[in-house]
Parts: sequence; C-alpha cells; structure tokens
Amino acid sequence: MHSYEAGAMIAAPLEAVWAVLTDGAAYGQWDSGVEEVQGTIAPGEKITLRSQAVPGRAFPVRVAFTEPGRVMTWTGGMPLGLFRGVRVFRLAPDGEGTTFTMREEFTGPLLKMIWKRMPDLGPSFVQFAEGLKARAEDGE
Repeated sequence: MHSYEAGAMIAAPLEAVWAVLTDGAAYGQWDSGVEEVQGTIAPGEKITLRSQAVPGRAFPVRVAFTEPGRVMTWTGGMPLGLFRGVRVFRLAPDGEGTTFTMREEFTGPLLKMIWKRMPDLGPSFVQFAEGLKARAEDGE
C-alpha cells in the first residue's frame, strides 16, 4: 500500500467547509488543483476529475458518503482490484472551526508497476487542502 495525505485547520464552520467540498462544479474557481469535475458529488454517483497534477487525463471515480457532513469517500481504479485508489475526506468540528484531512491509499497487484509511473501527488494534496481552507474561510 502507498498513500498521500494532507490537512488543514480551517477557521470556518463544518457546514461551510462541507458545502465547498461537495460543490464539484466550483472546484475550478478556487485553488483546488482540480481543473474540472464532471458530474454531481453525491452518494453513489460517478464523477470524472481532471487534475493539474496529471494534465490531459481524466479520472473516473465513484462517490460514497459514509457520514454526510463528516466523511466522504471516492474510489476508483482498475477492474478486478488490479489497482485501486480510495480517497477519504474527513471533517471534524474544532472549536469554532473545522479540522480537514484528506488521505488516499493505493493498493492492488499492479501497484508496484503503476506507482513507479505516477507523479508525486503530495504537492497537489497540500494545494487542495490550502485551497479548501482559503475558499471556506472567504465564505464564497
């Protein structure tokens, strides 16, 4: 297994952060590192992401909410579990603000081969967390 993780302390209520996090159509309007989200971020829905980290490539993922307003999971990968990514977004109230964490774990028999070719997603995770923080704190 390999993974990436980033987080931020956000000076905004959990509901405001969740609203930004689940508004996929607006990801391209703030410094998320995501150029475009096609589809609706909702339980069981398929969405397609285009990321600055891997220009020209689209990533289809399925959205699952395990606890609305607190935890959201995106899953994607290859058939038969040959390569799989599971991204978990977590929000927790922290005083008058919110603690945000995002972690993606990659698994599967083809992981070793694919991992060698993957770009370093660490900086894009940090960019997303910082962009989410700025957007939620601005109240837009």
